Amino acid sequence: MSDNKIRPIAIYLPQFHPIPENDLWWGKGFTEWTNTSKAKPLFEGHYQPHLPADLGFYDLRVPETREDQVKLAAEYGIYGFCYYHYWFNGKRILERPFTEVFESGKPDFPFMLCWANENWTRIWDGGDKEVLLEQNYNEEDDRAHINSLIPFFKDKRYITIDNKPVFALYRSALLPDIKRTVQIWREEALKHSITLYICRFETAGSENIDNNTSMIFDASIEFQPVSTALSAYRNWMFEEKRKN
Repeated sequence: MSDNKIRPIAIYLPQFHPIPENDLWWGKGFTEWTNTSKAKPLFEGHYQPHLPADLGFYDLRVPETREDQVKLAAEYGIYGFCYYHYWFNGKRILERPFTEVFESGKPDFPFMLCWANENWTRIWDGGDKEVLLEQNYNEEDDRAHINSLIPFFKDKRYITIDNKPVFALYRSALLPDIKRTVQIWREEALKHSITLYICRFETAGSENIDNNTSMIFDASIEFQPVSTALSAYRNWMFEEKRKN
């Protein structure tokens, strides 16, 4: 099916529930709510912290919460969710909410996946050199990874373009041979009669790949608030200040 109509898709961060790794790294019971509630205003009128409204400090392990999220999203015109997917050479983390959505068939709401392929570090507390979980890229892992996703791509809820499951990559420039990785993904998917629609996220200053490389993707996604547009705006502001 080819869709000319705009379908808004919300990026879905699954870190709103505790996991053993975060308990170890950040303290017992850590979730994204921990950071959210600690936010402080940086200027007069700055609304911080942003506290949750309709659904409260929800826990994504609760099926009713996931159903309520879908009801709220649909009410405001959201077509589907793009779940962040974490894969470290066969190790998955923060996978429980999506796994339960997939296995239970509920909520009955369109979804897709984005591989959040950065190393996990202590960057949030100033320790960006301390790697907690590392990405090691290689062809064997590329094949194992994409094959692990085949059942998800076949789900009737999975978002497609022209009948092609949409798979997104967060930081394409980090892969040592992204052309080969994408080629492997496409080859492995075709073994299951699946043609993939592969997208890359574009973020300010972090996705410097040449035009020939970018052509291996079917589309790109401008990632806010650190998009290439924001980078251009910052450069303009710098020039204006320099002139004055």
